[in-house]
Parts: sequence; structure tokens; C-alpha cells
Amino acid sequence: MTTRWADNDMYGHLNNAVYYQLFDTAINAWIIEATGVDATTSAAQGVVVESGCRYFSSVQFPEPVTVAIAVARLGSSSVTYDLGLFAGTTDSDAAPPTIAARGRWVHVYVDTTTRRPVPIPDDIRALLATADISGRTTTSDETDTRDRDDR
Repeated sequence: MTTRWADNDMYGHLNNAVYYQLFDTAINAWIIEATGVDATTSAAQGVVVESGCRYFSSVQFPEPVTVAIAVARLGSSSVTYDLGLFAGTTDSDAAPPTIAARGRWVHVYVDTTTRRPVPIPDDIRALLATADISGRTTTSDETDTRDRDDR
């Protein structure tokens, strides 16, 4: 991804809210491109219930960025992402990119009509499992309090 002129704030670097937009875009683009799921017509949608970001260095327009996605926890209806936003190019001839921010993002999958938690759809779960770094997933018979939230 490349940052946009409008992403800069009055201090000449990306506004903090832009990092959240980049995380959201990276996660959803990954899911849509890999599974073909259309979030606007799907019976289940991932709703953000928690997010956070730690900033390490400034990024500014027109700097290219890369968002790395890992799954830190995979529950029955929720997923916690561990995200890294790297500034600079990922060309093999260049120096490795610098981590500019680390994010945490939690989706709970809900029924689009009732807005109640539902199991993560199988095609999305299979994709998430490919990025799971936790070494453990929640089985359907385990209690997961986040999955029972009414958010």
C-alpha cells in the first residue's frame, strides 16, 4: 500500500486514525481476496469489538507501507489479529522495512440480521488458521467469554 497525501496531519506524518484504516483495509482485503466472501451480502460479518495500536516511528506521504497479519487467537466466533505496519519498500535490494506500529484487532462474527455472535464461517476460519501463531484454537465445546458478548 502507499500512503496518500490526505493521510498526513498538520505535523507532517500519518494521523493516528489512518493506522487503524490501514489495519482494517489489510484484514478485509486479505479475507475478501482469499475467500471471495462479500461482506455486504454474507450471512455473517466480522464486527470490530476491540482495537489498539502502539506507535514506534513516524510514517508520512508518499511512503509505501506493508501490513503483516498474524492470528494471535482463533476462537469459535472471534479472532484476534496481531498486526505489524512496516514503513518502506519490501524490495529485495533495499534494506528491510522498519516496523512503524503494532496493532491488535478483534473481530467477533455476528449474524447480519440478529447481530448475535455466530461461528466464524468455515472458509474464513480455514484462511485464519493459515496465519495462526497461537499454537492453540478454541474448540466448539470450550467456553469463550468473548464469543458470548452481545456486541
